[in-house]
Amino acid sequence: MSLDLEKYSFKELKEIQSQVAKAISSFEDRKRKQALVEIEDRAKALGFTLAELTGLAGTRKRSPAVAKYANPDDSTDTWSGRGRKPRWFAAALASGKKPEDFAI
Repeated sequence: MSLDLEKYSFKELKEIQSQVAKAISSFEDRKRKQALVEIEDRAKALGFTLAELTGLAGTRKRSPAVAKYANPDDSTDTWSGRGRKPRWFAAALASGKKPEDFAI
């Protein structure tokens, strides 16, 4: 297949370039979807899901952390010990108190 590109203007060539880029992208998407369907069918034939084979099936979900420390000034203000220390906890440690002083 050969096109005589010399007969087209700059604007027409840019339009052709844009159409070619879209066609390539569309082609790749169709091929990717087709491959995914084939792989899913093969996995199903073997008794698995694609998620099980790729390791995405059993992603562990963390349960909410249990509070370990409570603010002595406001007992509803708690901290689990995970993540950044609350200001009240950091200030208390800086003043010489120990984490055990705030244990629930």
